[in-house]
Amino acid sequence: MLLAIRCLAPNELYRYATNRANSEDKGADAVCSGDTKAGTLIGTDRWGNKYFENNEELPLRTRWVDYKSKDFDAAQLEPGWHAWMSYLVDKPPTQDALLQYKRRAWEDSDPRSIPNYTQTRGAYKPYSTTKSKTTMWEPVAAERK
Repeated sequence: MLLAIRCLAPNELYRYATNRANSEDKGADAVCSGDTKAGTLIGTDRWGNKYFENNEELPLRTRWVDYKSKDFDAAQLEPGWHAWMSYLVDKPPTQDALLQYKRRAWEDSDPRSIPNYTQTRGAYKPYSTTKSKTTMWEPVAAERK
């Protein structure tokens, strides 16, 4: 498993070995993120994403999320958890009532998020009725004599 991930520097090898002993996923976290991490589970959101923290990590790398699905999208973070992950607030939504998710009257009762279709065929393209100001150049070759 160690050779399948990548060549690790000696300090990364020590970190991988110590964190793997604490990891439940047996190295899958290293394959997905390129880094092994071990920390305390802070909470879980309504989509099943798990949020962790380890204050012994490097600054601004102490908080991370383990998405439930492997084809995750950053839009699958709730606003309160996003604020905590971005270091905008110190307390996670499990400890702060203002950050906890509350369903609004206008929201759909389905807890799934709307997928982000950017850079896909499903991306929004506005329809325009105006004529384009530029045209493609169509080269015209003269016939040979």
